[in-house]
Amino acid sequence: MFGLDIAALAFIALATCSAGAIAYALTFTTISNEKKAGRRLESVKRAEADRSAVKISRDRTAEAAKRRKSVQESLKDLEDKQKNRERYTTRPPMKTRLRQAGLEMSIERFYFLSAVSGLVLTFVVFLLGAPMLALPGALLVGVFGLPRWIVAFIRKRRVKAFLAEFPNALDVIVRAVKSGLPLNDAVRMIAAEAQEPVRTEFRRIIESQQLGLPMSEATMRMTETMPCPEAGFFGIVIQIQSQAGGNLSEALGNLSRVLRDRKKMKAKVQALSMEAKASAVIIGALPIVVAFLVYLTSPGYIMPLFTTSTGNLILGVSALWMSIGIFVMRQMMNLEV
Repeated sequence: MFGLDIAALAFIALATCSAGAIAYALTFTTISNEKKAGRRLESVKRAEADRSAVKISRDRTAEAAKRRKSVQESLKDLEDKQKNRERYTTRPPMKTRLRQAGLEMSIERFYFLSAVSGLVLTFVVFLLGAPMLALPGALLVGVFGLPRWIVAFIRKRRVKAFLAEFPNALDVIVRAVKSGLPLNDAVRMIAAEAQEPVRTEFRRIIESQQLGLPMSEATMRMTETMPCPEAGFFGIVIQIQSQAGGNLSEALGNLSRVLRDRKKMKAKVQALSMEAKASAVIIGALPIVVAFLVYLTSPGYIMPLFTTSTGNLILGVSALWMSIGIFVMRQMMNLEV
C-alpha cells in the first residue's frame, strides 16, 4: 500500500513537470517576443529622447549663433558710424566747434568777430611800439589764433563739465528703469532736472525723437555736439540694446561704473604727472627769469639781444627751440586714458 502511494506521488510529480515543461515550451516564444518588444520599445523611447535633446541643443546653438551674428552686425554698423563721427571729436569744422562749445553763434558772426579781434590786437601791438614787421603777425594771431583758442577753451571746459555730471545722470536712468519707468521717461527726467550741459544734450535727444528719430539714432548723434568718447559709449549701449535686447539697467550701470573708473584713472594720472609738469614749467620759465634778472643787474649786457639784428635772430632761434622743447615735454606728459 505504501509502495503504491509512492508510485502515485511520483506519477503526479512527473505529470506536473511534464505539464509545466509543455506549458513553458508553448509560452517561450510569446515571452521571448514580449521581451524583444519591450527592449525595442525602450530603445525607441531612448532614441526619441536623444533626438529631442539633440534638437533642443541644435535650436539653442542656432539661436545663440543668430544672436551672436546680430550683435556682430550691430557692432560693425556702430563701428562704421563711429568712424564717420570721429571727425566731430578730432578736427570738426568751425560751425560744429561752436555748437560743441555751447555758443549760439552763426559762422558769419564768428568770422566778423575774428576780423575785429585781429584789428584790435594789431592796434594794441602798434600802440605798444612794436616794429612794423610784427604787425602782420599780430593780425594773423588776432584773426586765426585767438578766437579759435577761446572757442577751444570753452569747448574743453564744457566737455569737462559734461563728464563730471554724466555718470550721475546714468545712475538716475538706471534707477528709473529698475523702478519700471520707460527709457524715454527717464531721458525726459534728465532733460528737465540735470545740470548743464547734460540737460542740454538730453534735451537735444528729446527734440530729435520729436522729429521722428528713434532713441538709438538720437543718442548716437550726441557725439556731434559733445566730442568725447563717453557720449559715444552711451549711444553704443542704447543701440545694441535696441537691436539685440538685454538688461538695459545692468548695461547702463556697468557704463556708469566704467566712466567713474576712467575719471578716477585720469585723476590718478594727473596727480602722478604733476611733478613732471612742475619741472617743465620751471625749465620753460628759467630762461625768461634769468634774462630778467640779468637785465636788472647788467642791462647793458643783455640789451644787444633786443637792439641788434643778430640779437633778434638769436632770440628768435632760442624761442623756437624752447617752444619745440616745451611741446615735446607736453606730448610726453599727455597720457590718454
